[in-house]
Parts: sequence; structure tokens; C-alpha cells
Amino acid sequence: MSSTLLKNVVPLFLLASFVAMAAAGISDSCLRCICRKEGCEGQVGRCRQDAGSLSCGPYQIKNAYWIDAYRPGRDFQSCTKQFACSQTAVRAYMNRYGPRCRSNPTCEDYMRMHNGGPSACKAGTSQYRATTGYWNKAKRLCGF
Repeated sequence: MSSTLLKNVVPLFLLASFVAMAAAGISDSCLRCICRKEGCEGQVGRCRQDAGSLSCGPYQIKNAYWIDAYRPGRDFQSCTKQFACSQTAVRAYMNRYGPRCRSNPTCEDYMRMHNGGPSACKAGTSQYRATTGYWNKAKRLCGF
């Protein structure tokens, strides 16, 4: 097998594996809340500058997040600007990092990770403190 083929097949296999496990990961209601908090359908097809880098699509995904989600789709912007591919990226990211929070992460854990990275679900960290406002707005918006 050529190295180019391996470079393309292995990430796709990993992504498929994580997406297949999605039923045990983030709930649909939590995904909808993240989407609502980030602007959802109003952001499909759009990118904007946020904290020095592009955030794209209905989940406002950054390039590093997309890479951590095993690079679904053709490329960063074409994936993250689309609803289905960006949702696949969020599920893969949460399946990858959710277990670092606890054995059964909560929607709060997922919301904080989406906003502040993999360590943001751990109380006492600077990322946790930095995502408190995000979580509080999400609770009000989504009725948690």
C-alpha cells in the first residue's frame, strides 16, 4: 500500500470509528444547544475572525479543532461551513476528548470543551474558569 493511500485511509477509518461510537457520546440535544449558541443555520457557509483565527460554520469551528476531529471532509473550510460535516467534526472531537473529563461526560462538559478545548471540562483549570460565561449563556439559551 502506498504511503499516500495510507495517509488518506487511516484518518478516514479513525473518523468512521469515532462517528460510529457517537451514540455513546454527545446527545442530539446538546449538539443542538452548541449549534444555537454558535449561531447555527445563520452561520452555514460563513467564516469569521475570532480571537485571531477563523471560526467557520454553524458550530464556529477553528482549524485546530477540525484537525483534532480527524479532519472530516475535503478540507477545513469546505467541511466546517456545511452543517452535516461540521456536526461530524463536533461528534468526533467530543468522542476523542470527552473521556478525559469523566466516564460519562455531561452536556456542560461538552459545551465547555467546545468553547475552551479539551481541558475546559476540568474544574479548577484556567480553561474551565474561562468558559463559565459561555456555559451560563448556553444554560439560559437552551434551558439547562
